[in-house]
Amino acid sequence: MSINLLAVNIGNTRTQLAVFSDDELVAIDVIDNDESLREVLATMREAFSQISDRVNAAVMVASVNPKMEKRLTDEVWRQLGIRPIRVEDDLPVPIGRQLDPETIVGDDRLLNAAAAYDVLKQACVIVDAGTAITIDFVDGAGTFHGGAIGAGAQLMLDSLHEHTAQLPEVEFDVPEEPIGHNTTEAMRSAAFHGIRGMLRELVEQFAEEFGAYPAVIATGGDAELLFEDYELVERVVPELTLLGMAVTFRVNMARDDR
Repeated sequence: MSINLLAVNIGNTRTQLAVFSDDELVAIDVIDNDESLREVLATMREAFSQISDRVNAAVMVASVNPKMEKRLTDEVWRQLGIRPIRVEDDLPVPIGRQLDPETIVGDDRLLNAAAAYDVLKQACVIVDAGTAITIDFVDGAGTFHGGAIGAGAQLMLDSLHEHTAQLPEVEFDVPEEPIGHNTTEAMRSAAFHGIRGMLRELVEQFAEEFGAYPAVIATGGDAELLFEDYELVERVVPELTLLGMAVTFRVNMARDDR
């Protein structure tokens, strides 16, 4: 059965939308969460209209932002007349897990892992560079082991400004050179090279522990700025979480058809 899906990934600062029509990704949009609910819903209605005439059309929601999720899902049910499918609550992400008991993992991390392994079918590291940085390991059998969580680039810079007396407010960008010859460039250099160095160190540690050097996939709002030209990263896939939602929907629907 082909999938016709509006995938909604609600992050801390942005919401991603993707439309899958007859299994093909046909549209992507990104909305800032500080936009009005009316504008967000208008964008969702327009996106859903591309598949609304299909008998199996569905809306699927993943979220690391419970407050935003509640507002959106209530309105989707009311305005579109369709109950959103909730990742993990309604459909489990098809990825093995080796985690401590009672551990709660963000939807985005599991979906990224499922999407990456679905394509690569090998050990891999997924780095998601957004408000936070997550660096996660999936082994060669498709088991998610967790990884590391740190502050994202802009969060690092904001924290320096907010918790010191003299450091300025700085917007993250790629530094002009490693040595910052002014305060702004020095702060950007630390964020940029610090995150890339953290990724390299963790990938080496993961490879040593599991005996294989993994492929590295990057996603998230800052992924292209941080990793586009970084030889350690095999590819940058901004829509990785959304692809994970499609994988989750497809695998679970195939199980139901048996």
